[in-house]
Amino acid sequence: MIRRYIGSIVLVLLAAFVVCAQKVDQNKFAVIINGPGGEPAYAKQFDEWTKQLSSVLEERFGFHSKNVKVLSEKSATAEEVKRTFATLKSQLDANNVLFVFLIGHGSFDGKESKFNLVGPDLSASEYNVLLSSLPSRRVVVFNMASASGEFIKSLAAKGRIVITATRNGQETNATRFAGFFISALSAADADTDQDGHVSVLEAFVYASRLTGDFYKRAGRLATEHALIDDNGDGVGHEKAEAGEGLLARATYLDSLSVDEAAASVTTAKLLKERTRLEGEIEQLIARKADMPEAEYQATLERLFIELAKVNRSIKQAGT
Repeated sequence: MIRRYIGSIVLVLLAAFVVCAQKVDQNKFAVIINGPGGEPAYAKQFDEWTKQLSSVLEERFGFHSKNVKVLSEKSATAEEVKRTFATLKSQLDANNVLFVFLIGHGSFDGKESKFNLVGPDLSASEYNVLLSSLPSRRVVVFNMASASGEFIKSLAAKGRIVITATRNGQETNATRFAGFFISALSAADADTDQDGHVSVLEAFVYASRLTGDFYKRAGRLATEHALIDDNGDGVGHEKAEAGEGLLARATYLDSLSVDEAAASVTTAKLLKERTRLEGEIEQLIARKADMPEAEYQATLERLFIELAKVNRSIKQAGT
């Protein structure tokens, strides 16, 4: 009896291991850079956020541990950052998605914005050079440091989503956005459209709301206002408007294959249709400058109506 019981436990554990292994997504890569805190309290906070973020990416969102590169406070030097991106250049291909997270302090001298490192800092324009050398068509950058808003102007590009904790370089106080962003990754209500995925846009909106609520509850004037830019125009917005948010809505931190997520053949077809529509929306945004405004708006509206219908059908199917 005991031997049979132990055998059953082993089978259950093996089954659980197989399921977990199936959920690991080899297509996603992440770089987390933990800048120096300057003061013990900040150093401790940044270190905690870095560990929490690394953990949730691997355990909840299926990032393979070997695809998550963490630069701790002591190793976060300009040379190590450059070395990391040089390695990624040989590892990534066009279909990989790269997420870059900057946790720490930033600065802005009126001309150039930088993220603080151990030793010489790297500017936004230098990060743009590093990112532009990569083959990936989709890159998501979360600069969650102070004075990070200026990064949007330098990093804006086609296929690139840039999120900053502040709206300009003058918001220089230590930020709290990173903590609330990590909370968004574990919150059940962050998935606002209830489609089983947490999109970059949903995480941004959720974290922004929690950040604003924090300052309201504390009776303090907000010293940070998060921005997003995903249409490549270099202008950040505090919410999805004026063409912002479309690419972020179609980019997910987690990922479930059609075979895993589909409870039926019908649902599988719906998921594929959603992917197709999201791709068409992305392509349409890229062609906006070459289209008459009326045609662009009409086509965009039609695609979003179709996408809304598909999402509603997926929700009704219980996925």
